[in-house]
Amino acid sequence: MIGFTGGDNQGIIGLEVKYEEYLKGVNGKILTTTDARGIELNGVAEDRIEPVAGKTLQISMDYNVQEYVQQEAEKVMEQKQADGVSILLMNPQNGEILAMVNVPEFNLNDPFKLIGVEETEAAALSAEEKQNLLNQMWRNRCINDTYEPGSTFKIITASACLEEGVVSVTDQFSCPGYKIVEDRKIRCHKVGGHGAETFVQGVQNSCNPVFMEIGLRLGAERFCDYFGQFGLLSLTGVDLPGEAGTIMHKREDIGLVELATMTFGQSFQITHVRMAATVSALINGGRQITPHLGVRILDKDGNETYKFKYKEKSGIISEETSATMRTILESVVSEGSGKNAYIEGYRIGGKTATSQTLPRSANKYISSFIGFAPADDPQILGMVIIYNPQGVYYGGAIAAPIMREIFENILPYLGFSKDPQLKREEK
Repeated sequence: MIGFTGGDNQGIIGLEVKYEEYLKGVNGKILTTTDARGIELNGVAEDRIEPVAGKTLQISMDYNVQEYVQQEAEKVMEQKQADGVSILLMNPQNGEILAMVNVPEFNLNDPFKLIGVEETEAAALSAEEKQNLLNQMWRNRCINDTYEPGSTFKIITASACLEEGVVSVTDQFSCPGYKIVEDRKIRCHKVGGHGAETFVQGVQNSCNPVFMEIGLRLGAERFCDYFGQFGLLSLTGVDLPGEAGTIMHKREDIGLVELATMTFGQSFQITHVRMAATVSALINGGRQITPHLGVRILDKDGNETYKFKYKEKSGIISEETSATMRTILESVVSEGSGKNAYIEGYRIGGKTATSQTLPRSANKYISSFIGFAPADDPQILGMVIIYNPQGVYYGGAIAAPIMREIFENILPYLGFSKDPQLKREEK
């Protein structure tokens, strides 16, 4: 995220590249007089132009939160023998990023040393091979890579369907464990089915047939319209280089089967930061915000010389739909599939996901959880993504507890006190 500079002090990746014009300063010069052959003339005074130091970039990242999140990411990667872990924390009201962690991580002070590669192996690599490995190592997975979001995307499907009025919170559904769409039998994660359930229970249970049903009610055309309205087809504009775009079907190629699988977050890919920004808009009252790190520029005396402004767009969804989604997602944590993220005394909302990577035959999974707090007035949104965990791989079982650990520690640090009257109702 911070990035580093090369031998000439020019930014190579991260914020060092993005804010190069503010950070680099101006080189000094010594002006001398020479003859026609370029030889300095003795006895002629030199002129000096003193160098100007670069300015200071103040960012929104909280050092203590970043350090703690880094430790949590490394811990779960080791425990689950995962290929990697990404965690993103941001303010869903204004887009300020508090922490962005990707592990395994390279050393910013030694950025040309390949991680996980022995020195003898590295020495045997061609220049091109080594550069390719370095480029891969330097990638910021939260920004540069896309993934199938899986069931966390149900937040978006539910919001669109509530906003359009094709479903209400009291609608009744029946889940036999699958849904037939055209010639396909698309299964629920619960093989025996969830039986009779309301829409809210369908979200709590993360029931695929419920979401396929409401998605088919909405229809492919309107679904695509909301995809665009929620910003999912455009870049977030985050102030880091190399943001990847969404990989999506062409509108005309979306049949009933494609629509059905898209409702629960499969058959398309988005970036983590895009997902975080869109969910932020759906829970903050309908304002699309720009995720960012840069806050202001300071001079050498610490005085503000420039404050960055970021795009906002209101009316993404109605305040009413946003409030309904906050309530439903809080119930997912208090009594549904996200219960492992529950913290007594805090109102937490969230959604779990477990998605299978391509090719499906490889049996590799991505476990994730998106959570926010306080649920009635979200001030912090967090995403945990675990790549290819070994053993138990369900998002509710392994990603939600990581978010709970993080929230338990950072919410008091950020000034959010527990409410002793908030307790989970015994069932």
